[in-house]
Amino acid sequence: MAPRPSVIIVGAGVGGTSSAARLAQAGFDVQVVEKNDFAGGRCSLFTDPTGEHRFDMGPSLYLIPRLFEETFSDLGTSLDAEGIKLVKCEPNYRIVFPDKEVVEMSSDLTKMKKEVEKWEGEKGFEGFLGFLKEGHAHYELSMVHVLHRNFTSYLSLLRPSLIVNLSKLHPFVSVYTRATKYFKTERMRRAFTFAAMYLGMSPFDALGAYNLLQYTEHCEGILYPLGGFGTVPKALQRIAERNGAKFRFNSTVKRVVVQDGKAKGVELEGGEILSADIVLVNADLVWSMAHLYQETAYSKRLEEKPVSCSSISFYWAMKRSVPELGSHTIFLADEYKESFDSIFRDHKIPHEPSFYVNVPSRHDPSAAPADKDTVIVLVPVGHISKALPTSSDWDKVVEETRNKVIREVEGRLGMTNFRDLIAHETVNTPITWGEKFNLHRGSILGLSHDFFNVLSFRPKTRHPTVKNAYFVGASAHPGTGVPIVLAGARMATTQIIDDLGKQTPKEWNVSSSELATHRTGRDAMGGIGLLMALAALFLAIAVYLRQ
Repeated sequence: MAPRPSVIIVGAGVGGTSSAARLAQAGFDVQVVEKNDFAGGRCSLFTDPTGEHRFDMGPSLYLIPRLFEETFSDLGTSLDAEGIKLVKCEPNYRIVFPDKEVVEMSSDLTKMKKEVEKWEGEKGFEGFLGFLKEGHAHYELSMVHVLHRNFTSYLSLLRPSLIVNLSKLHPFVSVYTRATKYFKTERMRRAFTFAAMYLGMSPFDALGAYNLLQYTEHCEGILYPLGGFGTVPKALQRIAERNGAKFRFNSTVKRVVVQDGKAKGVELEGGEILSADIVLVNADLVWSMAHLYQETAYSKRLEEKPVSCSSISFYWAMKRSVPELGSHTIFLADEYKESFDSIFRDHKIPHEPSFYVNVPSRHDPSAAPADKDTVIVLVPVGHISKALPTSSDWDKVVEETRNKVIREVEGRLGMTNFRDLIAHETVNTPITWGEKFNLHRGSILGLSHDFFNVLSFRPKTRHPTVKNAYFVGASAHPGTGVPIVLAGARMATTQIIDDLGKQTPKEWNVSSSELATHRTGRDAMGGIGLLMALAALFLAIAVYLRQ
């Protein structure tokens, strides 16, 4: 009997835990090495010193449920069977504008009809439905042609099925531009475009296709796993361990061991060598290329690529309940575009920030004592750069940002003494994000998602020059966000299995067309065939014109 192939996975984030579960299921000897003492990476949980207030470190919006369900189904189980109970957040969120007007977003069409027509007039609901229809098209097309297709070379862009549908994804216009087609008021345009922040991008830069996020919010709802978002990677860890995978925490990888152009394992900081046939890196890709592998011209180019924003995040244990705040509340800046430009063009902290407030105890009582609340505030800010250097006075920056948030919360919601309600505070900044999770420039969502950073232009799931080396995570194809990284884990593990000439587990239902996109030569044939057909057409036209 042939020996089981072995794999070392660097990092126990969502991509690492889901990949571990998949590869263990597929018959690999799997060892996951993680620098922290917990699984989940940014998708993890922590508490205040009393242990009574629980916080989600990062993600708090459970979107695109199909990709979560697919992952657990592929693994021969289900969310319910693994003890993950989902609750629906209704309304989706409340958007509070500077003039104190509130727009309530919901998955209830009756409520949305009333809300949209309040601002857009009688025909406004028709525009809303048109917006959802377009978002649905983007959602379904992306599911097939992006989230279940690999892009191993530039020739992958010439895939006939992609070319036929590419224009329908509106890749050359922004989310905001698409919204102007359906909504006439600035208030509604802002309400239906700010979600580009989920990708760490400005709505004036994010590709039009990303209005699929509004579609999934309104048509599938915003869900939340009871016990916190970190229950998802914890469940994936348990599944992996049931299948034989081993997790090694508090173990920092110093480098990937490369011999004769092949990954052979990893070296830990203490000098210990762990050997394996395959190395799959779930740590931040840009950071990993510069620190875990030998520096190359390609890794230097990656470091210069545009990245998503960072954040200053406040985690507040409150002395009492704050009923003025719902599950999800958005505070939008009056200078909407200028605020985003400050973050994404100038890489600074806007003088008037838009920010997001999450109260997990509103939909999950276990997040705080019965008479108190747990509050999380995420303020998007520029990543580490010349405009916002590591040497900044971060205590001052945090204090100024905290003051702005409290001032806006009190002013817009008619509250007083909000600061006095905070019993304990934890803060994350671009610096701490970078230190805790090795995030390049403290960017919380990896590389940007403009056109030249997606599909074939995004770093691949396979290392460009080192054999048996792979990547999964926010900066690898297909991109950022928990459900998207889950899709990326399916993609990376399918590629690993196929590269070794093995069969993917039947539970995954990997189609032949999906599998073909992992094979550079076979995938390129469609593009080469199309180029040859075009060349023949141009030649025929040239011959005809010369007659």
